Amino acid sequence: MKSKKHLGIWQIKNKELINLIVGRKGGETTTKIIDKILIKPYNINQLSKMLNLDYKTVTYHIEIIYELKYVEKEEFKNSTFYYPSKKLFNCIDEYKLIKEFIENDK
Repeated sequence: MKSKKHLGIWQIKNKELINLIVGRKGGETTTKIIDKILIKPYNINQLSKMLNLDYKTVTYHIEIIYELKYVEKEEFKNSTFYYPSKKLFNCIDEYKLIKEFIENDK
């Protein structure tokens, strides 16, 4: 039964998204950050407090997510807020499948 789920994940065409979440040790942390940003824009400090993660850890993950263009950023006064990009919204169904896979794979 578990092998069918494993096969399903690799049928997803967006290999970049799979590698971002499944192919890295910190994929679960990445999904926690993305999930928060899908609700509303946050800055790194807010994310780090909400998720009880080190500021540098959140910064590391945000930089990767941003480089791959799954989030966008905007400066407001003295803070940078991150919000979902069109690229993320365009693959939201695949994102949910991948997230479900890692949650069920524990």
